[in-house]
Amino acid sequence: MNREREAPASTITMRTSIHGRISLLKKLIHSTSPYSSRPLHYLSPFISPISIKPKLLILPSIPARFVRLNAFSTTVTDFSTSDLSSPYLSVHVRCRKNDAEALTEALLCFGANSAYMDDLSDYGDFDEVSITSIYPEGGNVSKSISDATSSIGLDYKPNYEISIGKQSDWVANVQESFKPTEIIDGLWIVPTWRESPDSKATNIFLNPGLAFGTGEHATTKLCLLLLHNIIKGGEKLLDYGTGSGILSIAALKMGAELSVGIDIDPIAITSARENASLNAIGQDKMLACLVSDKDEVKSDLESKKGTFDVVVANILLNPLIELAEDIVSYGKPGSVFGLSGILTEQVPEIKEIYVKYLDDISISEMDGWACLHGVKKQSSEALVL
Repeated sequence: MNREREAPASTITMRTSIHGRISLLKKLIHSTSPYSSRPLHYLSPFISPISIKPKLLILPSIPARFVRLNAFSTTVTDFSTSDLSSPYLSVHVRCRKNDAEALTEALLCFGANSAYMDDLSDYGDFDEVSITSIYPEGGNVSKSISDATSSIGLDYKPNYEISIGKQSDWVANVQESFKPTEIIDGLWIVPTWRESPDSKATNIFLNPGLAFGTGEHATTKLCLLLLHNIIKGGEKLLDYGTGSGILSIAALKMGAELSVGIDIDPIAITSARENASLNAIGQDKMLACLVSDKDEVKSDLESKKGTFDVVVANILLNPLIELAEDIVSYGKPGSVFGLSGILTEQVPEIKEIYVKYLDDISISEMDGWACLHGVKKQSSEALVL
């Protein structure tokens, strides 16, 4: 995949499509957006190591920029229910800089579960770079590297080193990295294994899962701050691309009457429902709906259009553009919208689309990211694309 723009510094970017793994509305890995995917850094405090279909190993907090994940294996292993003492092989492969991209892809084709490397620009004038790849215990690393090397026509065999790691090491790292986060005075996001720093505050408890939304990233914070300012009590909210359900849960704890979260990823829906339960929120207050092609699902979602007081969509540039008419259709005239997941330089492009639907548009920014806030026009004023 070609990337026209680099991710912000100190992030890791996933670079391959993982069907059924990550919510399309939250990650959109194969989006044609200039900034085509969420950094894995956003996931790192929220994921324990897990291998799922297609097989991959997510490694939290890896000091790298570019990540490839194997989309060829169909083996399913869920480490949440397996022996976390089981080891895996971490293989450091050294090759010439010009060969790194091709070799990274080739390793995935010949047995590696994942492969990642530092940004090539970090190496400066050095010609040798390092690729770190992960293999299952017992994997034939030598054959994998030999086959990968031959497949791309290298005239040398790269040197490599093997070390052994344990799944439990990564679980500990994840839990250590995910700490209570104060969004604003009196509003905390708290992982379930930690105590809240302020028991009297509004505390949103989250359990690590596979969906986006921990409160640590700027886009989530911007949306939470917006909700803090606009929720007065009794509102009905739609969370478009709900992920972990964090925005829906926050809105309810701030006084909203009802929240509905929609997503195309079953994992996100499961995560949102579990997090709602952790916060003692029942289905009468918070619904998490899986979007599908089933007629009854489509009909139910259609019936909810035009009924919400607040609509938030913390996704990415391309879906915000391509799904603009659908997103806006859920709000009633005069409803408040919060749109995030965009870089500050992408604001003009988003604003050009949504000015057709929204009045009183304003922009808030944080760490190079932005959130657009506006009020839906009266139906007679709204333009149709």
